[in-house]
Amino acid sequence: MNTSCSPAGCGPRAPLTPEQERILHEHGTEYPGSSPLNHEKREGVYHCAGCGAALFRSNTKYDSGSGWPSFWAAEAGAVGTSRDTRHGMVRTEAHCAACGGHLGHVFPDGPPPTGERYCINGLALDFRPADV
Repeated sequence: MNTSCSPAGCGPRAPLTPEQERILHEHGTEYPGSSPLNHEKREGVYHCAGCGAALFRSNTKYDSGSGWPSFWAAEAGAVGTSRDTRHGMVRTEAHCAACGGHLGHVFPDGPPPTGERYCINGLALDFRPADV
């Protein structure tokens, strides 16, 4: 078991699956519609599966219809971005600011108040319900 700490989260982490490794460390993606987190409706916090840092709150999650968990805002300072020119496109990559793990991409077509859509791989996230 890994132990990871950041200003936003700390504690023992389960070993990553090969698919999580591919997404977080090799800039992979999961199939659209494959994440159970698409249907998660409980209150809670979405953490980085790689290091445990808190990334998104459930009150910023919405159904974008994209097939991936989507959020209109991240926790302050929790998600970094960079220019991604892979696959012949220019996109904005989202990564965990604490560990650098690839999360997904940010698009300028989200709802108010930010207008942003953080389109995130569910396997890059660890959801922790508020009632636990």
